[in-house]
Amino acid sequence: MVARTLADLVVLVHLTFIVFVTLGGLLTPRWRWLPWLHLPAVGWGGLLEFFGFTCPLTPLENWLRRLGGEQGYSSGFVDRYVLPVVYPAALTRESQVALGVLLCVVNGTVYLLLLRSSRLSACGRCDRGTAEAIRSTRRSEG
Repeated sequence: MVARTLADLVVLVHLTFIVFVTLGGLLTPRWRWLPWLHLPAVGWGGLLEFFGFTCPLTPLENWLRRLGGEQGYSSGFVDRYVLPVVYPAALTRESQVALGVLLCVVNGTVYLLLLRSSRLSACGRCDRGTAEAIRSTRRSEG
Protein backbone atom coordinates (compact mmCIF):
# COMPACT_ATOMS: atom_id res chain seq x y z
CA MET A 1 0.00 0.00 0.00
CA VAL A 2 2.81 2.42 0.89
CA ALA A 3 4.71 1.66 -2.33
CA ARG A 4 1.58 2.30 -4.44
CA THR A 5 0.97 5.59 -2.67
CA LEU A 6 4.59 6.61 -3.24
CA ALA A 7 4.28 5.63 -6.91
CA ASP A 8 1.16 7.80 -7.21
CA LEU A 9 3.05 10.65 -5.54
CA VAL A 10 5.90 10.26 -8.05
CA VAL A 11 3.39 10.55 -10.91
CA LEU A 12 1.92 13.71 -9.39
CA VAL A 13 5.41 15.20 -8.99
CA HIS A 14 6.12 14.23 -12.60
CA LEU A 15 2.95 15.96 -13.82
CA THR A 16 3.69 19.04 -11.71
CA PHE A 17 7.18 19.21 -13.21
CA ILE A 18 5.76 18.94 -16.75
CA VAL A 19 3.34 21.80 -16.08
CA PHE A 20 6.13 23.87 -14.48
CA VAL A 21 8.45 23.29 -17.44
CA THR A 22 5.71 24.22 -19.90
CA LEU A 23 4.13 27.21 -18.15
CA GLY A 24 6.51 28.19 -15.33
CA GLY A 25 7.79 31.20 -17.27
CA LEU A 26 4.42 32.84 -16.74
CA LEU A 27 5.18 33.02 -13.01
CA THR A 28 8.42 34.96 -13.44
CA PRO A 29 6.88 38.46 -13.28
CA ARG A 30 5.68 37.60 -9.77
CA TRP A 31 8.90 35.92 -8.59
CA ARG A 32 11.97 37.37 -10.33
CA TRP A 33 14.21 34.58 -8.97
CA LEU A 34 12.13 31.85 -10.63
CA PRO A 35 14.05 31.79 -13.96
CA TRP A 36 17.01 30.39 -12.02
CA LEU A 37 14.87 27.29 -11.41
CA HIS A 38 12.71 27.36 -14.50
CA LEU A 39 15.32 27.69 -17.25
CA PRO A 40 17.33 24.62 -16.11
CA ALA A 41 14.04 22.71 -15.88
CA VAL A 42 13.20 23.75 -19.45
CA GLY A 43 16.66 22.62 -20.53
CA TRP A 44 16.12 19.25 -18.87
CA GLY A 45 12.67 18.87 -20.42
CA GLY A 46 14.03 19.79 -23.85
CA LEU A 47 16.90 17.34 -23.45
CA LEU A 48 14.47 14.54 -22.64
CA GLU A 49 12.19 15.35 -25.57
CA PHE A 50 14.82 16.02 -28.24
CA PHE A 51 17.08 13.09 -27.43
CA GLY A 52 14.45 10.61 -26.28
CA PHE A 53 15.96 10.09 -22.82
CA THR A 54 13.86 8.62 -20.04
CA CYS A 55 13.08 10.84 -17.09
CA PRO A 56 14.41 9.25 -13.88
CA LEU A 57 10.96 9.59 -12.33
CA THR A 58 9.57 6.98 -14.75
CA PRO A 59 11.74 4.04 -13.64
CA LEU A 60 11.29 5.15 -10.02
CA GLU A 61 7.52 4.99 -10.38
CA ASN A 62 7.68 1.60 -12.11
CA TRP A 63 9.97 0.21 -9.43
CA LEU A 64 7.61 1.42 -6.69
CA ARG A 65 4.66 -0.15 -8.47
CA ARG A 66 6.50 -3.49 -8.79
CA LEU A 67 7.52 -3.21 -5.14
CA GLY A 68 3.86 -2.76 -4.27
CA GLY A 69 2.99 -5.93 -6.16
CA GLU A 70 1.28 -4.24 -9.10
CA GLN A 71 1.46 -5.60 -12.61
CA GLY A 72 -0.29 -2.66 -14.23
CA TYR A 73 -2.26 0.41 -13.34
CA SER A 74 -5.49 0.17 -11.41
CA SER A 75 -8.47 2.42 -12.04
CA GLY A 76 -7.79 5.09 -9.42
CA PHE A 77 -7.86 8.83 -10.07
CA VAL A 78 -4.14 9.14 -10.65
CA ASP A 79 -4.08 6.08 -12.90
CA ARG A 80 -7.09 7.10 -14.93
CA TYR A 81 -6.57 10.85 -15.34
CA VAL A 82 -2.95 11.72 -14.59
CA LEU A 83 -1.01 8.83 -16.14
CA PRO A 84 -2.39 9.33 -19.69
CA VAL A 85 -1.14 12.93 -19.59
CA VAL A 86 2.31 11.97 -18.33
CA TYR A 87 2.60 8.83 -20.49
CA PRO A 88 0.47 9.30 -23.64
CA ALA A 89 -0.21 6.05 -25.51
CA ALA A 90 0.48 7.58 -28.95
CA LEU A 91 3.80 9.19 -28.01
CA THR A 92 6.16 8.63 -30.95
CA ARG A 93 9.67 9.91 -31.53
CA GLU A 94 8.29 12.53 -33.95
CA SER A 95 5.71 13.72 -31.44
CA GLN A 96 8.45 13.95 -28.79
CA VAL A 97 10.47 16.26 -31.05
CA ALA A 98 7.33 18.29 -31.80
CA LEU A 99 6.71 18.63 -28.05
CA GLY A 100 10.31 19.78 -27.60
CA VAL A 101 9.85 22.43 -30.30
CA LEU A 102 6.57 23.53 -28.72
CA LEU A 103 8.30 23.73 -25.34
CA CYS A 104 11.00 26.00 -26.78
CA VAL A 105 8.51 28.20 -28.67
CA VAL A 106 6.19 28.68 -25.68
CA ASN A 107 8.98 29.45 -23.23
CA GLY A 108 10.95 31.52 -25.71
CA THR A 109 7.87 33.65 -26.36
CA VAL A 110 7.15 34.05 -22.64
CA TYR A 111 10.71 35.11 -21.82
CA LEU A 112 10.92 37.41 -24.85
CA LEU A 113 7.72 39.17 -23.77
CA LEU A 114 8.93 39.40 -20.17
CA LEU A 115 12.29 40.79 -21.25
CA ARG A 116 10.61 43.35 -23.48
CA SER A 117 8.18 44.30 -20.73
CA SER A 118 10.94 44.68 -18.11
CA ARG A 119 12.99 46.83 -20.48
CA LEU A 120 10.01 49.08 -21.16
CA SER A 121 9.24 49.45 -17.46
CA ALA A 122 12.93 50.08 -16.70
CA CYS A 123 12.99 52.83 -19.32
CA GLY A 124 9.86 54.32 -17.81
CA ARG A 125 11.40 54.36 -14.33
CA CYS A 126 14.60 55.83 -15.68
CA ASP A 127 12.76 58.61 -17.49
CA ARG A 128 10.67 59.49 -14.43
CA GLY A 129 13.77 59.40 -12.24
CA THR A 130 15.70 61.58 -14.65
CA ALA A 131 12.81 64.01 -14.89
CA GLU A 132 12.58 64.22 -11.08
CA ALA A 133 16.33 64.82 -10.80
CA ILE A 134 16.11 67.64 -13.34
CA ARG A 135 13.18 69.21 -11.47
CA SER A 136 15.02 68.89 -8.18
CA THR A 137 18.16 70.49 -9.64
CA ARG A 138 16.14 73.38 -11.08
CA ARG A 139 14.41 73.98 -7.72
CA SER A 140 17.72 74.14 -5.88
CA GLU A 141 19.15 76.57 -8.46
CA GLY A 142 16.18 78.91 -8.40
